[in-house]
Amino acid sequence: MTRWRTRTAALIAGAVLVLAGCSTGNDAAVYGGSFTFVSPGGQTEFSYPAADRGTVANLSGQNVVGDGTLSVADYAGQVVVLNFWGSWCGPCRAEAPALEQAAAALTPAGVRFLGINVKDTKGNAADFLASKQVGYPSIYDPSMRTLLAIKGYPASGIPSTIVLDRQGRVAHIWLKAIDDPQQMIDVVGAIAAEQS
Repeated sequence: MTRWRTRTAALIAGAVLVLAGCSTGNDAAVYGGSFTFVSPGGQTEFSYPAADRGTVANLSGQNVVGDGTLSVADYAGQVVVLNFWGSWCGPCRAEAPALEQAAAALTPAGVRFLGINVKDTKGNAADFLASKQVGYPSIYDPSMRTLLAIKGYPASGIPSTIVLDRQGRVAHIWLKAIDDPQQMIDVVGAIAAEQS
């Protein structure tokens, strides 16, 4: 019996060490949310009527550039455009100018852009932001906790963009690179103009 208890204790201790080793110390935090993503028929763009919108978890994490943390909660009452990207992703590099153009055009309407960098090193992510002259901040999330926390959202969805309305609910999703800034300006501008 003593031998069994010793083995069990050793297995539990080993499991704790393995789980502790999985954390990078840079992991993003996620909590809450009622939104569940369902993809009918392989579509790459979705718009949700106000009555059908759910909230995503409050996503937060270390700033890619500089110190401190960033959180979706920092933008309460504003329309938030979340863009999931990686410096290793060719379509992410291609869409960066369109996103920057849309961000500049939509800022006066109370729209804020927040990038979420996944599966990357912090140095490569910071270099990407500098080389593409991205003016909005990004959360550093190498383990993809933010993306994986959105129920049903495809983990392979890089790049992808989620638009949250002023109540923090999912209003629109692109599961593809943004190649037309005007289309984004039109869609997000209409969400920003909605009455609460």
